[in-house]
Amino acid sequence: MCGQSQARGVDPRVERSRKVIRQAALDELGALGYGAFTIESVAARAHVGKSTIYRLWRDKLDLIADAFETAHEHMVPELASGTATQRITVLIRHVAEVTADSTFSRCIPALIEGAQHDPRLREFHMRYSAQRRQSLTDLVAEGIRDDEFAADIDPDLAVQALLGAVFYGRLMSGDPFDPDRATDLVKTVLHPRMRSSAARRSRSGAAAT
Repeated sequence: MCGQSQARGVDPRVERSRKVIRQAALDELGALGYGAFTIESVAARAHVGKSTIYRLWRDKLDLIADAFETAHEHMVPELASGTATQRITVLIRHVAEVTADSTFSRCIPALIEGAQHDPRLREFHMRYSAQRRQSLTDLVAEGIRDDEFAADIDPDLAVQALLGAVFYGRLMSGDPFDPDRATDLVKTVLHPRMRSSAARRSRSGAAAT
């Protein structure tokens, strides 16, 4: 990692500082909420000077946004192969695992609450959420095109139903959604036809002729 950072001309000490501060920011947000979150409190948790944080981020929202985006990049599962149904299930399981018990999960209520009072945070929250949903929406649309799902399914509405079940458990009840039920949830919402790829290729070949 240090070698890669040096090859890119990035001081590995700065990279380590960024990592520590990002984690401290998420820990602080989850523990205190957005209103009590300050650069000073993050600096104390990360054991760095306040000036160090301001050299790397403009303000607390810039830091929070970067911490969320970076955490997502490191947590998102591999989706290079599999049917649309399989990849959607992987994503839903991942979301359920993250929301059940993680630093990220503890930040969700703080982010929602803060977005009600801070227009800039609300803009970031809406954009971040929309970008995260889009990968699922694209997979549902792919499944419709490949005849895995019924043609009359609304991809946006289906994704809202899938994620709604997970976040309802996290935010509205004391019983987080069980990641092991991801397959059942996908079946309930999308009713995948479970046709084999060989059968789909056969139908595609017949249509071409």
